[in-house]
Amino acid sequence: MSLVKLNIKGISYSQTQNGAYALILNEVDGDRKLPIVIGAFEAQSIAIALEKEIKPPRPLTHDLFKNFADRFEIIVKQVIIHKLVDGVFYSSIICERDRIEEIIDARTSDAIALALRFNAPIFTYKSILDKAGIHLNFDGNEDAEDKEEILVNDIIEPEADAPTTSKESYKTYSLSELHKMLETAVNNEDYEKAARIRDEISKRETK
Repeated sequence: MSLVKLNIKGISYSQTQNGAYALILNEVDGDRKLPIVIGAFEAQSIAIALEKEIKPPRPLTHDLFKNFADRFEIIVKQVIIHKLVDGVFYSSIICERDRIEEIIDARTSDAIALALRFNAPIFTYKSILDKAGIHLNFDGNEDAEDKEEILVNDIIEPEADAPTTSKESYKTYSLSELHKMLETAVNNEDYEKAARIRDEISKRETK
């Protein structure tokens, strides 16, 4: 199976659910985006790694892992998002020590937080991107970069008093309704909602 290289576009804060974020991965040689819903701690860790000038006073968990790996000469060579099951992405961290390669299972958010700290490339399989990737369409009069802008600084200290709302269920909608809702969510740049709708579509189409 062919691998597709991804880079990190940014992190989008959920407008509908407090504490939820969508990590936006971008296809390097294409225009598809792969949004992955992650938690607040992982979003903060990834945001800090993206903002090179931000240094926490004490090492975060992923910083500790990096320091530990450096001390014992363990190198993270790459991260591969290798499976998508029921809306859950599975990833592997490819490591090397003393020229011996090891594959370690990891949550995708943790794997990407580590990839950033090791400057390791991120990949997924074409079949996963074909299944879960989202195309973003822009009007000719709009600057794509402006439309896709995602403010990473807001992730560092998310508002504590943001209203909490329950996760919306999409089980009662038909596939055609879900596809229309997905298009609307993408146009509104609500990536967290788009990711959840896409996951519901994916569950049904694989049954």
